Amino acid sequence: MTRSYDLIVIGAGMAGVAAANKCASQGWNVAIIDALPYGGTCALRGCDPKKILRRGAEIIDSARLMRGKGIDEGGLSINWADLMKHKHGFTDPVPQNMEDSLTGNGIDTLHGVARFTDEKSIEMDGTRYEATHFLIATGARPRPLDFPGHEHLVDSTVFLDLELLPPRILFVGGGFISFEFAHISARAGSTPTIIDRGARPLKGFDPDLVELLITRGTDAGIELQRSTTITGIENSESGYQVRIERSGQSENLEFDLVVHGAGRTAELAGLDLDAAGVAWDEHGVRVEAHLQSTTNRAVYAAGDSANTPGMPLTPVAVFEGKVAASNMLKATTAVPDYVGVPTAVFTIPELARVGMLEEDAKDQGIDVDVRYSDTSGWYSNYRTGETTAAAKLLIDRSSDRVVGAHLLGPEYGELINFLALAMKLDLTTRQLKSMTAAYPTVGSDLGSML
Repeated sequence: MTRSYDLIVIGAGMAGVAAANKCASQGWNVAIIDALPYGGTCALRGCDPKKILRRGAEIIDSARLMRGKGIDEGGLSINWADLMKHKHGFTDPVPQNMEDSLTGNGIDTLHGVARFTDEKSIEMDGTRYEATHFLIATGARPRPLDFPGHEHLVDSTVFLDLELLPPRILFVGGGFISFEFAHISARAGSTPTIIDRGARPLKGFDPDLVELLITRGTDAGIELQRSTTITGIENSESGYQVRIERSGQSENLEFDLVVHGAGRTAELAGLDLDAAGVAWDEHGVRVEAHLQSTTNRAVYAAGDSANTPGMPLTPVAVFEGKVAASNMLKATTAVPDYVGVPTAVFTIPELARVGMLEEDAKDQGIDVDVRYSDTSGWYSNYRTGETTAAAKLLIDRSSDRVVGAHLLGPEYGELINFLALAMKLDLTTRQLKSMTAAYPTVGSDLGSML
C-alpha cells in the first residue's frame, strides 16, 4: 500500500508545523511525521521550559540583590519539584494541542521513524509514502563526544526533566546550554561547574560583555574552567569521577551529574538521505539559498536541518519553514532575510546580541563608532539592585546606522528587539532616538545608550 501527498513534512517542530499549515491552507494534501511527541525542541525540550525554570532562579537572585535595600529573603528557596511541576503544566499539553490543531487544518499526523527509499518516497512502519515535495525539519541532537566515558553524560532534555537537582553538576562546553543551566542551578542550591576546552566561552557574543557575565556568575557560585580538556569519565562511589587536563596538568574531579552542553549537530543520520540522492553533512542538508536541496529538487529543508547562514534559533526555523513552503507553493526561489535577527543567552542577567561583533565590523572595513556604556549605575538597574550591566552599540559613522548591538542586563532581552527592528527597517540612530518611550522603563534607556 502506498499513500501519496503533495507535501510530506518530516519533523513536527516549529519549522515543520509552520510549513505544513501554510501549504495545507492553500489546499495541498499534507502529512507530517515525527517519532517524538509533536512540538519540537523549543516548546518541549528547550527554550520554553528552560525559561520557566529560569523564572524561579530570577526570583531568588532578585531577592538577594535587594538584601539590605528593604527585602529580607528570609530563607527563600526554590522547591525544585514544584518548579518542575509548573514546567510540566506548560509542556505536557503541547503535543496533543499541536496535533489537534494540525488535524483541524486537514493535515495527516503520523508517528514513527521515516526513512527515504528513493528520491520521492519514504517508508515508515512498513507503509510507503510518496510526495511531490518533502520538507526536512528534524532539528538537532547533541554533538557526539569521543572521550572515554562520554556515555555517562545526560543531555539537555534529561536536565529539563530532573525530579531532583543534584548538588554537584558539571556542564561540558562553554555555550548557551551550559551557561543558562548553570545560572539556574546556582540559584536552586547546586554547585555548578562549566568546563570549556577553549579560552573564550560564548564565542557568538561580545567578549567584553561575556567577561562581565562570567564575573557575575562567579559571584553567584558558578565555577568556569577554561582551556580545559576532559580526558575521561568513570562511575565512582559518590557519582562520577571526571579526569581533566589543563596546562599540561591532570586532575580528578567528582560530580553527581554531568550534562552535555558542547554543541549540537543536525539530526539527519536515520533518514537514509543517500537513498534519496540528498547531499548532507553534520551541518544539515545542503540547500540553495532558497532552501531547496542542491541535489534532489523534491526536497527542501529548514531550521537546524538546513545548512544555511541562519542562526540555530526557533524564530529563524519558523521563517525558514514559511519561506520554504512559499517557494514550494509558488515554484519560486525567495531567499530568507536574516538581517536583524537577535539572539540571547538567558543567564542572570541575560546577554543579548543582534548584528555584527566589533571584530567582524572592523574586519569588513566599516568605520565603526563603538558606543559603550556601563549601565550598572543607571536608574533601571539601581532600582533592582543589579550591579552588572552594560551596552555596546556599533554604529556605522558613514550612515548613522546600527550594524551591531550587544547588551548585558535585566530585561535587555526585550530591549534588543528595538535594535533588531532598527536594523530590519534600516533606521538611523537619529530616528531611533526620536522615539518617546514610556518612563521609567528599561526601553527608555535606549536613547542614552545611543
